Amino acid sequence: QLSLFRFTVKRPFSTSHSSVDSKEMKKFQLLAHKWWDEEGEYAALHSMNDIRVPFIRDTLLSMSSNYHLGNPLSGIKILDVGCGGGLLSEPLGRLGASVTGIDPVEDNIRTADRHKSFDPVLAKRIQYKSSSLEEIVEESMETFDVIVASEVVEHVADLETFIRCCSQVLKPEGSLFITTINKTQLSYVLGIVVAEKIMGIVPEGTHEWEKFVPPEELEHLLESNGFSVKTVNGMLYNPLLGSWSWVESTSLNYAVHAVKSGAWAQSHTADTPPQTDIQQRSATAGTAG
Repeated sequence: QLSLFRFTVKRPFSTSHSSVDSKEMKKFQLLAHKWWDEEGEYAALHSMNDIRVPFIRDTLLSMSSNYHLGNPLSGIKILDVGCGGGLLSEPLGRLGASVTGIDPVEDNIRTADRHKSFDPVLAKRIQYKSSSLEEIVEESMETFDVIVASEVVEHVADLETFIRCCSQVLKPEGSLFITTINKTQLSYVLGIVVAEKIMGIVPEGTHEWEKFVPPEELEHLLESNGFSVKTVNGMLYNPLLGSWSWVESTSLNYAVHAVKSGAWAQSHTADTPPQTDIQQRSATAGTAG
């Protein structure tokens, strides 16, 4: 979800608090109560679930030899970074996953906690924490099978630190899913001028074009931090229909699936825990549209 990770890390396992931009904090705090308004400011994120949830589910199932009907993600530990009000955490929990959602905005976490409490099943499967990613690194080394960072990386101040932290809390052979916005002239015109200033699809000031990330840059950062990039898919939002679809072009929004290398992890950690039962069984990740 939209979130605000601002990093100032002086050493890999720094326990110092993240430097979170106060202006952005206030901006998201003002909207914290609106996460679950499907017709409101976060309408596009609600409808994004129609493609991002199947993308995550089907990719993981294509890599796993066993799954449970009805709860296909049962036994899988997922970290939802920048979880906002829990818009992505909840459907992943409904698929059987054990989900930890983190977000630095306490009001977001309060909203997420309140909403999950209405469903006893989700209340057991999801836990939320007001935290930045770097703050949980030490306590969560190689803890998660899967990390999702959806509409988050365009808000981080230090993307390399963010990716490194993802690698540190992910198990060897674990999966990282990212959705974000490309840095193109088209994304400036449509993503900021049209979406924010003209149509109001997202609140004005939500994004800074300078912080948008080209897929080539993201792939390079992932590869240099021990990930193997499996899939890069273009995404397109139709504001008239309020729906998302997969497209060839990555010039606007795009989704990435990357897998943490087991060999890289072993060479960078003294004790490598047993590999997760989500094994990389296919070089091509499945997608759903």
